Amino acid sequence: MLDAKQHQGKFGEDYVRVLASAAGLVVLKEDIDVDGVDLGFRATGRYGRVFSPMIEAQVKTWSKPTGPAGSLHYRGLDEWQFNQLAGPDFSVPRYLFLICVPARSADYAASRPEGILLRHLGYYVSLRSEQQIAQPDRRRTRPVVVPMVNVLTAQALRRLTESPTDW
Repeated sequence: MLDAKQHQGKFGEDYVRVLASAAGLVVLKEDIDVDGVDLGFRATGRYGRVFSPMIEAQVKTWSKPTGPAGSLHYRGLDEWQFNQLAGPDFSVPRYLFLICVPARSADYAASRPEGILLRHLGYYVSLRSEQQIAQPDRRRTRPVVVPMVNVLTAQALRRLTESPTDW
């Protein structure tokens, strides 16, 4: 049996995998996480001048989201993790996917006559315009503001993947 933290993290990744499946994307998983990337997403075929565009994401879960109206203020990234997402120097666009989940794991999903309901919502943010931290310390956290208009849906995930120039 998974402990509570493992369970929450696995649910977050699986939540995003469901969206990718609904979007018709290929999901990629590194054999080990040495670069701060949890999952990659690839569209198949040609999009403009690009074949098989892709993005990468670090997936985080949060059971007690807070922030002023219109945004979430996530404080769960350490400085090293932040640097793995921040700045413009990545060859593949990177995002933070923040999946807000219920406090009780029993509430993660519910079966309804019309289908399965996954709770709650996911959000995304690019840290491309953020400055990396010169001497990152894993013991310090770096807050990140995630706009609540950036709801992670199957359509949004497909758009992010197909349009890396929008990054």
